[in-house]
Amino acid sequence: MSVARKILWNTVSQIMGKAVLAVIGFATVKVITNYLGEVAGYGNYTAVYDFIALFGIVSDLGLYTIAVREMAKDESQMNKIIGNILTIRTVLALATMLVAFATSFFYARPDTGILFPLAAAISATATIFALLTGTISTVLQVNYKMHYNAMASVLGKVVALSYMLFVVFLWHPGNINDGFYQLLAAGIIGNIAMFLTTFFYARKFAKIRYRFDWLFVKDVVINSLPYGLALILNSLYFRIGSIMLYPLAGPEQSGIYGLPMRILESIAIIPLYFMNSVLPTLTRTLKEKGEKYKQVIQYSFDALMMGGVAMVIGVYVIAYQVIYLLSNERFLSRLPDGYYGSDIALQIVIFALSFSFINTLFGFILVAINRQGKLLYVNATGAVVAVICNFFLIPTLGARGAAITDVVVEFMVALAAYLFAKKYLDFKINLKNTFKILFAGALMGVTIWALKEPTYHFLNLQNKNLLLLIPIGGVVYIGALFATRAITKEMIDLVRKREPKTEPAIPE
Repeated sequence: MSVARKILWNTVSQIMGKAVLAVIGFATVKVITNYLGEVAGYGNYTAVYDFIALFGIVSDLGLYTIAVREMAKDESQMNKIIGNILTIRTVLALATMLVAFATSFFYARPDTGILFPLAAAISATATIFALLTGTISTVLQVNYKMHYNAMASVLGKVVALSYMLFVVFLWHPGNINDGFYQLLAAGIIGNIAMFLTTFFYARKFAKIRYRFDWLFVKDVVINSLPYGLALILNSLYFRIGSIMLYPLAGPEQSGIYGLPMRILESIAIIPLYFMNSVLPTLTRTLKEKGEKYKQVIQYSFDALMMGGVAMVIGVYVIAYQVIYLLSNERFLSRLPDGYYGSDIALQIVIFALSFSFINTLFGFILVAINRQGKLLYVNATGAVVAVICNFFLIPTLGARGAAITDVVVEFMVALAAYLFAKKYLDFKINLKNTFKILFAGALMGVTIWALKEPTYHFLNLQNKNLLLLIPIGGVVYIGALFATRAITKEMIDLVRKREPKTEPAIPE
């Protein structure tokens, strides 16, 4: 199997898994929003989620990407690398979650009716297992076996959703106060299932146990610290809107903004999956000192553009239907009453996604050439701008202000990351395919828009018509990509090309 085909399968398997996870996640959101009732109830839930997630990224410290890069350089050292990375990640996870719990006492709002520190403690426990799962999944990533991780993730989400349904319909029906904490506890049960499944498959490719090699740990921490700080700042400017909304505008605006952000998170992981699959190949081609890396970068850019344009245009056109399907009428805009709901916030914030897709590529280029420290400057600027913009926009515009800030900051960060990558590596982005992709996206958008009204009345689907609009839009978009030759024969041949079959290295 060719490297390109391995990358494609590794990415597609993750995206397919993510698609299933998205369906389960959207079902979970539907259960939560309806069970908690008012928008403010979901606002409390999402406030806990985003608060702990911010501390969770501190525990990451960029170790996932650094581990994949180091294993790709020398797979014979896989056992040593994963063992030491696991030790570092565990210590960081425990430390940062304790800090999160302590900080939660100061972040809590007394007027919400929930014990925020208790909710934070439950969510922090679930996050620890998620972080450990991410660590051992690096072994699967390097071996192009991420379909196992996708299976584990799906299992974990199914277990969590099943527990939520048990709570909502059997254990605490109508008892929102007690049920609220049990909804959070579902994350612990689901993440434990995910961790055990991922560990079961990963140990087939490496001996996974805690190790401590001081010189190696020191070297990894020094090398990952700049990138880790950059990721922390990235998470800060990505989540600062949710975090600032809660104290500045209250739980209702947090709920309005939180729903679009859950959607954005489900989509934004796609370029990360893709670039994590590309990173081993990009690292190797750069090490070869040839020109092949330029082709890898160009194809990566084109692939990310195809995905980004489809997501942005598609979600923008059917934003109202998406929010309706995931929640209830309380989250939808009532413009005659001057009420701007989650659908408007989603239409704004989705444009940040297009810049986020491209930003991922240039960020990974900097990692591949060991210039990840430059991301620190990029993301620090983004974080500062995000705080300033949100401070002025949230009090007057609420969730819309946070969404506008996201678009502005993502554009700035993408541009800065490109300029840094271009400065330290010789490559050129050909925009010939970009215009074809934009045309295909526009054609898809017009088609969906034209069919919204007719399909609304078809078989009394009403707002469920997005179940028809999405596949129709997909067919139009993919057809247009082939018709305009945005998807080239060279791309298809690269995927079909086979290499001599080799046996995987046997772990020591």
